[in-house]
Amino acid sequence: MELLSTISNWVWTPMAYFALGLGLFFTWLTRGVQFRRLPDMIKQLRTGKAEEGGLSSFQTLALTLSSRVGVGSVAGVATAIAAGGPGALFWMAVTGLLCSTAAYAEAVLAQTYKRRVRGEDRGGMPYYVKYGLKAPWLAVILATLALVGYGFVFPGIQANNIASSAQLAFGLDPWITGAAITALLAVVILGGTKRIVNVAQAVVPFMAIGYMLTAVVIIVVDIEDVPAALWTIVASGMGIDAVFGGLIGYAVAWGVRRAIFASATGLGEGTFAAAAARASHPGKQGIIQAFSIYIDVLLVCMATGLMIILTNSYHVIDHIRGGFLVDHVPGSVAGPNFVQNAIEVTLPGWGPTFVAVAVFMFAFTSQIFFYVATTNLVFLLGEKSNRWLEGLLKVGALTISFVGAMISADMMWAIGDIGYGLIAWVNLCSVMLLIPVVRKIVRDYDRQRALGVDPTFDPQELGITGADWWEERIQEERVKKGQGERVASPTTEH
Repeated sequence: MELLSTISNWVWTPMAYFALGLGLFFTWLTRGVQFRRLPDMIKQLRTGKAEEGGLSSFQTLALTLSSRVGVGSVAGVATAIAAGGPGALFWMAVTGLLCSTAAYAEAVLAQTYKRRVRGEDRGGMPYYVKYGLKAPWLAVILATLALVGYGFVFPGIQANNIASSAQLAFGLDPWITGAAITALLAVVILGGTKRIVNVAQAVVPFMAIGYMLTAVVIIVVDIEDVPAALWTIVASGMGIDAVFGGLIGYAVAWGVRRAIFASATGLGEGTFAAAAARASHPGKQGIIQAFSIYIDVLLVCMATGLMIILTNSYHVIDHIRGGFLVDHVPGSVAGPNFVQNAIEVTLPGWGPTFVAVAVFMFAFTSQIFFYVATTNLVFLLGEKSNRWLEGLLKVGALTISFVGAMISADMMWAIGDIGYGLIAWVNLCSVMLLIPVVRKIVRDYDRQRALGVDPTFDPQELGITGADWWEERIQEERVKKGQGERVASPTTEH
């Protein structure tokens, strides 16, 4: 554990400042696209439609949120508070506001460089690294990291948190919960992409709404304490709180770390769903992905954090002397237990059971983002099929779901942090090198919106190469238009 924690800190301490700096730079580059285009976000969700082989804007948002709104929005927030104090929440919010532009840039690139594979639209991190950055060797490294992470490691984190909350609520042994999770996951992933999309689209909205309503009830009940709680969060994040001010370095590092983990911005996780969307311009899917960050970090994560702080359902680690600076929940493990206690304080008899069910729904829909692993496998296979390797991947995901439920929480989180951190470094550096492409697309989208037209994308007009999917679609539309004109033309003169 000491070795894993040391490696995790090496990966994440500089990443926190790099991610914030990159988010600030992208905000300047796009002239605050995450704020300017908020009305477009809502409009695109209403008007985007699914086509054969592609997904609608709402479907991609649901599929992305099935990953973004996961245990990071519950357990991840709790671990951030335990390690960085209440100030970690402040830096989570800052990360959500600034780094939503990174999610925008990722999605734009994923749309631009997607491909048509086996009748489905596929794309994501390795595709824009290979076809946009023209670095196939780096694309293979990135795809391998993502394949191993999403297929053989990260499902264990979700299973671990489900087992932890179920043990507190129902007294179930972790192996029993692990077996149940594995069986349900098998039903979903064996059904293929369509079943994954259908499950996500059906479950995510109800999951998020139910959780948020419970948070609102707790906040309203403790409304008199909200100003003091908010001041504690801000003061701790700025380093001026009497108790937690000395943790500002940990608050920044853990706030950014858990915001990235919870929302997956910068990890490229949402790029695979973004690439599957059918949109007339990459900029449209960019603003959808930025909107998903708002929903997760600024709504769900902040609601979780406020519940925990309002009810004093947390402890904060003393990194210098050992032990805790404060320990309001003796014996509790940082994670779902904090939230279970928070709800139990306000709504006796409701907390452990409700959170166990909520964590199950959050975590299970994160599990079904197995779509990420399969897309990376497709990329590595050269867009060919290999049933043996596909079967091995499914077995791996099911195995870690079972084993992960029984591994210690600290070890599972540490291993996951290292994996996420490595992917984030490679992906964010790649996105940074593709800034010229992102800038062209942002400007093109803004230009067309200023003209009052529905933006359409032509990569050749912008001097963008490697966007084969778009070039093929434009060619097909020209052929159809030409055929239509010939059919409409008179065959004889009168």
